[in-house]
Amino acid sequence: MNLDDEYPWALILGGSSGLGLATAKKLGSEGYNLIVIHRDRKSDLETIDKAFKEIIQSGVRCIGYNVDATNTEKQQHLIVEIVQLLQSASIKVLVHSIAKGNLKPMYSNDSLELHNQDFQLTINAMALSLYDWVKLLVKNGLFSEDARIIAFTSEGNSKAWPNYAAVAAAKVALEAIVRNIALEFAPIGIKANCIQAGVTDTKSMRMIPNSDIIVEEALKRNPNGRLTRPEDVADAAFLLTKEEAKWITGTVLKVDGGESLR
Repeated sequence: MNLDDEYPWALILGGSSGLGLATAKKLGSEGYNLIVIHRDRKSDLETIDKAFKEIIQSGVRCIGYNVDATNTEKQQHLIVEIVQLLQSASIKVLVHSIAKGNLKPMYSNDSLELHNQDFQLTINAMALSLYDWVKLLVKNGLFSEDARIIAFTSEGNSKAWPNYAAVAAAKVALEAIVRNIALEFAPIGIKANCIQAGVTDTKSMRMIPNSDIIVEEALKRNPNGRLTRPEDVADAAFLLTKEEAKWITGTVLKVDGGESLR
């Protein structure tokens, strides 16, 4: 099947829920073919497949792989499949939305404290895996001339939240990696940015211990009186893919309705 058609391609890492899925839906509605790599339980696949089928109704392709995108061996297998899938087409947009990490306290009276390996797992999944994929796509010549890379960060990049230390460290590392991608891959036309979303009601957010308190405080701080929605973030991600955003790179764009102003 020849997939080299008029529609550009986007590769989304972690696109089965939350910000990743919302971005997939937005890009699909705007004429992007999609490759979505996610890692989910079999019990969730029916719901995920339904969401992907809704995207296909826009007239684009949406190919999903239920594979761990952070696993080095799996990455090598996936890149072979992607090369075969794209044929002579290329990837215009890479979205990193992997949420895989440890939400343990640094100090506790029980045995569930953060350990070095917890930090390593979290930083590898939520930060270093972006660099792995950028290198794979570059080495295989899969990026378009004016490619856009988008990764999702949070206010935990500068604020301390209980149980969030490993994820916060990953977000800071992710931002540093994105800045250097923007710098060092500029000669081949790549632009890279982070979106700092406000507190958003997603599956990942609800996994944070005492997330209800974080939500309550976010509502108090937000001058617009509501939480950030996945669609708000997806809209901003799409804006970063447009021709008019070609001079935006190496930065962190806040999409939080003013929540971080106070």
